[in-house]
Amino acid sequence: MKVIISGGGTGGHIYPAIAIANELKVIDPSVDILFVGAEGKMEMEKVPRAGYQIVGLPIVGIKRELTLANLAFPFKLGRSFARAQQIVRDFQPDVAVGVGGYASGPLLLSASLKGVPTLIQEQNSYAGLTNKALSRWAKRICVAYPGMNAFFPEEKIKLTGNPVRSDIQFADQQLEAGRTLFNLDPTRPTLLVIGGSQGARTLNETLEANLTQFIEAGVQVIWQTGAAFIERARAAVAAVNSPLVKAFDFIYEMDKAYAVANAVVSRAGALSVSELCLVGRPAILVPLPTAAEDHQTKNAMSLVERNAALLVNDRNAREELVAAALHLLNDTDLCKRLSTEIKKLGKPNAARDIAEEVIHLTK
Repeated sequence: MKVIISGGGTGGHIYPAIAIANELKVIDPSVDILFVGAEGKMEMEKVPRAGYQIVGLPIVGIKRELTLANLAFPFKLGRSFARAQQIVRDFQPDVAVGVGGYASGPLLLSASLKGVPTLIQEQNSYAGLTNKALSRWAKRICVAYPGMNAFFPEEKIKLTGNPVRSDIQFADQQLEAGRTLFNLDPTRPTLLVIGGSQGARTLNETLEANLTQFIEAGVQVIWQTGAAFIERARAAVAAVNSPLVKAFDFIYEMDKAYAVANAVVSRAGALSVSELCLVGRPAILVPLPTAAEDHQTKNAMSLVERNAALLVNDRNAREELVAAALHLLNDTDLCKRLSTEIKKLGKPNAARDIAEEVIHLTK
């Protein structure tokens, strides 16, 4: 069995794709999997690190504002489509999977034109532009939220949830290992702050300006900044000179980070929300306001409306977030309620369910 998995651009696309690939390998160790991503994007580093081969397309996104870069878009799209056709001819997949992101467009269209059955995995509660366009040709569309028939043909939809890395499901078993990894004091509360795989400026600048408040409250902070902010974060940590704050550009062992967290502050990307549901951690979500179609706010509200998370708007975060986080850490009853409700929304079998749909299409 040969499977192409295409897409990427952010961890929210890449890690579900890797989770699907891993599950396919569990079901059929002989499966041959090829990833297709966008040149220069993070999948070109993350996918090989996970043990899979990836090839890149010269595809780029089109900017919403008028820029000179948009003039190159048609040419790069054409080159990407030609390259995708060549990849499909050479690899001869039995099925092609798209997880969203620039590369999935040319690849899935090329596969469809060659008669290869395609499956789309939509992570968000508001469908992305690429997936909406590709749904016309897709045989199956796996979604994470109910009500997605607003975007896709209902007969193609299967509600599976979002696949996450298998280690996340067993985070609770990593408490001691996490305390050792992050050198934590088990008698103090721990706040995990994650702005997505590339960081979040609002969260980073809010923490940078308010580290002393957490230190004075005796709170340990594990802070994932993204690569662009790590030097500023390290300078801020050095300035407060406290072992209570740990800054990282990227945390690979997220199972251990979740294990030690008493509460989490996070963006509301699809992958982060799905992971929080599985680990059952009380969370404050700060949606990225510039996300396409404001889909992060919609992701967050799907939890908030079920009393499964708290919401702080990005525009208010600098004034409200620190107080909200400290209040949550000090309110044991609220933490328990949020933890109980968010865990009800977890779908631990998502990767297996999607992998089985992929295999079904090959038959």
